[in-house]
Amino acid sequence: MGRTYIVEETIGQYLSDLSLKLKPYVTGLLIGQSPPQRDYVILAVRTPPKEDLKEDGVSPSKLLTVDEEWVMTHATQVSRMLPGGLFVIGIFIIAPPELSKESQSALRKLIFSVEKSLTKRRLWKPSEEEVTDRAAVQICSATRKVVCRTYDVQDPKSSAKPADWKYQNALSASWLALECTMNVNIHIPLLATSPNHDLEKNTRNGLNRWSKQIEDSVFLINGQIKDGNTELLEGQKKIRGNTQSSTQFSDIKVLAQLSQGSSHRSTATVQVCSGSINLRGAVKCRAYVHNNKPKVKEAVQALKRDIINTLSDRCEILFEDLIINEGHKKKNVEREYHVLPQRLFVPVIGSSVMLSDYKFGDESAGEIQERFVEMLDQSVQAEDIHVAEETNT
Repeated sequence: MGRTYIVEETIGQYLSDLSLKLKPYVTGLLIGQSPPQRDYVILAVRTPPKEDLKEDGVSPSKLLTVDEEWVMTHATQVSRMLPGGLFVIGIFIIAPPELSKESQSALRKLIFSVEKSLTKRRLWKPSEEEVTDRAAVQICSATRKVVCRTYDVQDPKSSAKPADWKYQNALSASWLALECTMNVNIHIPLLATSPNHDLEKNTRNGLNRWSKQIEDSVFLINGQIKDGNTELLEGQKKIRGNTQSSTQFSDIKVLAQLSQGSSHRSTATVQVCSGSINLRGAVKCRAYVHNNKPKVKEAVQALKRDIINTLSDRCEILFEDLIINEGHKKKNVEREYHVLPQRLFVPVIGSSVMLSDYKFGDESAGEIQERFVEMLDQSVQAEDIHVAEETNT
């Protein structure tokens, strides 16, 4: 029995509109959630066209050649804009019938390349119950026929398995939001033996140790510690006939464990350090789970991953910005302060879900709007951009 993909109805129209712009094919990402029972797709996003690619540069009669690096870069950028619980769960391609065989081969290659690229960036470990199937959706531009298959990304030799692709109205409204504010105070020592310029690597190593603390943390939901296998909505009143999800868990506290028990005891070591990196501030975290009987452990896992992702993504963005604006200059200063980019949220049209992004203090609303159009093919109104955090040093 193959997996079933429940797809937001508006995606069907979006894919149909894309097929009209075929030059000669379109690739893109499928964004959603993969609980153990079934998969939910709430967004399809086409790969941005490359500026140096001429519209008439590829003939439909020729072998399909997809720019793998470009699709992987797009997937990396988009993954930063997704709150906890949502991730890239597949790839789609719209192509004419004569490119059917080539497009299926290209899809398989892209599925594994994108997954490898995204996995490399993650600081959290996948759980044993994690769904490792990813969707490969092939759409014929002539007939609009959708063929959905899955590949197990844990198995490089995985062959395609058939899957169901079902549209559903108002799927985007059927989500539960979880929110928390995480106070961060991370001290990362820089070893005297470590090169000074390798700040990015040192920061990542420090965040990797911190992420393990977050994964071991205890979460209080509405002041209670709940068993992971209980239903998240247990005890919540349900309103009949109300498809719009209004349930929001904002009273969530994170308790980091000071001691992990005698089995995790380690020997203290003394290391000579030449300096340190300190990350301080309060970050706003948000995660979503589909409201079809979600378990507490699924919700907590989504929020934990958002906490880890939002900090590691910001550090990545900061280092990228420093390289672009300052190059690899070595500064002989005792102290240097940098403000990590602020988090902001933007609602998906007709949905209870909000997407995420990051802005530096000097970035305008126009620049953010351009980024949403380029990366997510979404028009955003300036008044819909909600900056979640105060600027802090």
